[in-house]
Amino acid sequence: MKDLFGKAILDYQLNNAPEDLITETSISEADEMSVAYLFRTFKEMPKLEKKALQLCKGKILDIGCGAGSHALYLSNEKKLDVTAIDISANAIKACQLRGLQNAKVQNLLDIESAEKYDTILLLMNGTGIFEKLERISTYLQKLKSLLNVGGQILVDSSDIIYMYDQDEDGAYEVPADGYYGELTFTVQYKGETEDTFPWLYLDYNTLQNAAHANGLSCELIQEGKNFDYLAKLTL
Repeated sequence: MKDLFGKAILDYQLNNAPEDLITETSISEADEMSVAYLFRTFKEMPKLEKKALQLCKGKILDIGCGAGSHALYLSNEKKLDVTAIDISANAIKACQLRGLQNAKVQNLLDIESAEKYDTILLLMNGTGIFEKLERISTYLQKLKSLLNVGGQILVDSSDIIYMYDQDEDGAYEVPADGYYGELTFTVQYKGETEDTFPWLYLDYNTLQNAAHANGLSCELIQEGKNFDYLAKLTL
């Protein structure tokens, strides 16, 4: 991976002529995204993210932390103990430059299960890292192993059925050979194109069923305006 998301984040942090990121999925055309959005303050965050941050308690693990905006708010404003991880070395460098004490390059699946947390945070389509429907159990079992008794996993996603065309009867024309939320994502930055990677959007019922199958309770906390939602998973 060329880590283009991370390069954009670090460029922005260092004021090194950052440009917009261009993202494209297997079902949507290229779309520009301002890297500044990844540096948003609490006031600038969507209501689902604000709600998730308000629910955070205890020792926290922020997975896929990006530029570190969520972790910084929890650390600086709520004075909570936050560990922020991302697979992007450039993003973690930017987090450290922004003052995040405990930010490290790490893959969720490689974390030692001896480490336990009270809140695990997966935001900005947190289900994306699950990659494919068939891998959900692998990730949920890992997350479950990292939870303290009484702990919580806060995750957001979207039901993207609305992005598909409907036939005359109103039925959505979704792919017959897989789950409609399984997409591939491509990122471009400063003329470079990233390797394509899998990215999973989950409708709430599918997440709930997967949680129950893996011994976790699942509660719908809040719904957004764009088919998005915030859920809480507990032991």
